[in-house]
Amino acid sequence: MPLNTQPNFSEPGKRYFNAYSPGDDFYEALIDTHRDLSDEQSAMVNARLVLLLSNHIGDIAVLREAMQIARDGI
Repeated sequence: MPLNTQPNFSEPGKRYFNAYSPGDDFYEALIDTHRDLSDEQSAMVNARLVLLLSNHIGDIAVLREAMQIARDGI
């Protein structure tokens, strides 16, 4: 299964009036997760989040593709 790089955010049972709204909801939740953390704590949360979501995805090929895309242009 190839990596989906198209907007794909949703919340079951929630209606959105703008296509970007689910992404905004995710971004707000992400910012709230980091609120009041030190830089070190924020980096630790990011690392844990990457590992949790990577485990959920589970497909090593998809994860490798995501890592390569994330690294491109850095």
